Amino acid sequence: MLAGEPRVITVGAAVLAEALDQQAVPRLAVDWRPPMPGTAEALAKVLADPRRERANEIAVGRLTSARPHLVGVRPAREVLDMPRGTFFHAGPPIEWERASGPMRGALIGAALFEGLAADAEEAEKLLASGGVTLDPCHHHRAVGPMAGVVTPSMWMFEIADVEHGGTAYCSLNEGLGKVLRYGAYGPEVIERLRWMGDVLGPVLAAALALSGPIDLRSLIAQALQMGDELHNRNRAATSLLVREIAPAIVDAAPAHAAEVLRFINGNDHFFLNAGMAAGKVGADAARDVPGSSLVVAMARNGTDFGIQVSGLGNRWFTGPAGVPDGLYLGAYGPDDANPDIGDSTITETSGLGGFAMAASPAIVRFVGGDVADAVAATRAMYEITLSEHPAYQIPGLGFRGTPVGVDVALVARTGLLPIVNTGIAGRVAGTGQVGAGLVSPPAEAFTSALVALADA
Repeated sequence: MLAGEPRVITVGAAVLAEALDQQAVPRLAVDWRPPMPGTAEALAKVLADPRRERANEIAVGRLTSARPHLVGVRPAREVLDMPRGTFFHAGPPIEWERASGPMRGALIGAALFEGLAADAEEAEKLLASGGVTLDPCHHHRAVGPMAGVVTPSMWMFEIADVEHGGTAYCSLNEGLGKVLRYGAYGPEVIERLRWMGDVLGPVLAAALALSGPIDLRSLIAQALQMGDELHNRNRAATSLLVREIAPAIVDAAPAHAAEVLRFINGNDHFFLNAGMAAGKVGADAARDVPGSSLVVAMARNGTDFGIQVSGLGNRWFTGPAGVPDGLYLGAYGPDDANPDIGDSTITETSGLGGFAMAASPAIVRFVGGDVADAVAATRAMYEITLSEHPAYQIPGLGFRGTPVGVDVALVARTGLLPIVNTGIAGRVAGTGQVGAGLVSPPAEAFTSALVALADA
């Protein structure tokens, strides 16, 4: 029994709550949501698992204690053991027959870049015949933005976790406009990729050999304080990276320093790829903890959205990728948009991106909504995560750590899905980027993982 003045308890009844407030009636608000439909039995088993609490403590502890450092830039053929005729791609496994327009465009461009085909038609025939081996980046300690296509000749950021000893890789960022990652494959795309292989990669490698490793955990923490959320806004992080490495670029390659620095300076997202590999190496440290319900990968290939869970090994749990809701460039609109694509959701997996939008008021001008929406998005993610990041803090929330460590059990229990902010690729191969916005993952990816965890 409640002592004192009678009060009303409201549970999710917004209209009733507003009416009571208008009448100044004392009430107690309870924020409760029913679990996702059909999950009650599996959820009860997972929540009752005696291993879960300690397993999640270990897994999220590894994720948040990772100390990623940029240690090198090296060709994919050397670090990923990629034979000729093998391409890696973003998201869970997919075959040519099910590949979306931007994924197909990027694969065609990759075949042209590697000299496996003389033109787009020949490349398409080669890919359709199975003449190229396709495999997810995530299966090889790597991640790729948008289509995420990696070929043996591409140069990769090499990120080492000096705390746990892991290593992860991501390709170099191509810049803006029509680029391979968005499915473009025209002559200017191939020419840029060749310049990156001939000039950009070797210059960055030489510069890092002079400067030594760069602490990305510290850099990311500082960029958050400067208004980045490290997925769709990387302006501060890119500036900090340039500040760290520019002197070494000048010393290591004076003949190419100007063009390399001009290229980096012209692309506010240059840091994104290094940041993605930093997220990957941290998430990989949290893998393979029996009984853990922590999500260690979220990724999309333009057709499917998939997740992997610490306690379930390398299994993928998938559902249809959704079309982002956001702002479009020029005359483009929703009809031009491809379903969500890319491994860049490793940022949300590691407590950044959509989970850190409260740190980045300017991001709403890029993905839609207003500052209050960004703050609300971050606050909601604390309900489905296991921890707050000790290094990645949000000034506007009193330096509270970003929500980190998505838990499939908490997703099912609350009905809340992770918030992702993302670029939007054109659905027709060769179009490029058409906008940016927010997207929700498919609920079935999380509920199917929960069921598998209950049976594990």
